[in-house]
Amino acid sequence: MIELQVTAVELPLREPFRVAGFTLTAAQTVVVELRSDEHVGYGESAPLARYGDSVAAILDTFALYRLPAGVGPFSGERITAGLPRAARCALDIAVYDLQAKTLGVSVTELLGLEGLARPRTSLTIPIAGLEKMLADVRAVRDTPIIKVKVGAPGGDDLALIEAIRSVYTGTIRLDANEGWTPEQTVALLREMDRFEIELCEQPIPAGTPERLRWIAERSPIPIMADEDAVVASDLGPLRGCVASVNVKLAKCGGIGPAYRMIATARALGFGVMIGCMAESSILTTAAAHLGPLVDQLDIDAPLFLAHDPFSGVRYDNAALIMPAGPGLGVQANVSSH
Repeated sequence: MIELQVTAVELPLREPFRVAGFTLTAAQTVVVELRSDEHVGYGESAPLARYGDSVAAILDTFALYRLPAGVGPFSGERITAGLPRAARCALDIAVYDLQAKTLGVSVTELLGLEGLARPRTSLTIPIAGLEKMLADVRAVRDTPIIKVKVGAPGGDDLALIEAIRSVYTGTIRLDANEGWTPEQTVALLREMDRFEIELCEQPIPAGTPERLRWIAERSPIPIMADEDAVVASDLGPLRGCVASVNVKLAKCGGIGPAYRMIATARALGFGVMIGCMAESSILTTAAAHLGPLVDQLDIDAPLFLAHDPFSGVRYDNAALIMPAGPGLGVQANVSSH
């Protein structure tokens, strides 16, 4: 018999995390525990209002949800059928964790990815004053990849990137979080090309792939879609408009939907990154298990938490150290959970 427990969790951040559209001081997530015999499968959703999701809506969904009769750990599609993306994300991850634990293997092994290499993750530099951002860059100057948040209203992004490049020699990715116009994007990226930028993520508001195509035709820096690429069905209209897409478990609905979205992206010729939201080690570790399937990772969310109630993937200069043990390998920290 399987039992389900659902808990809303607030995860304060070490300091405010600002992007072009909003500032976070805490992550608001939902953690589920799926129990079967001696095993517990952990899952998490990190809803964001930008995608029409919320903790309250997830809790309302689960208040009405009942596990189908007779399901076991390997009834994943029956367990998650019909759930909205955000609620499905938490339950889907818990199902994969429970399945792998029942078999005594890791989720990586369950997915057939054992022994394959994972890319290193980028470390994020949130929007702040110039001196604070430069201090943040200097603090991680030995890491090989950073992702710099840009696009704040009134900000001088060109001067910012010039200053960062003067103190940092590694790979720089940009993420404007829909903060620029098409014309502004082209002008800035042409100027920034001399700073050897790897890519620019979602420079303009989502919903107009043809404008992304217009940008891509004029920009020397490759364009990646994030807010325009929520689920697999979003990818077709983006073909020829962007070079790559950012897949996030919290956006598309968990490990299974992310796996299928990555396969769709590959079939359409996109490069693929796996990204994260503000989340605990449950979601980030789940994403890390899919790491061998993609070109780039941006899954550093636990590093921004004041305290993580779970332990999972760890970091060694942006290299991911996967946890030992079956399933996700995530453990609840006894002191806080």
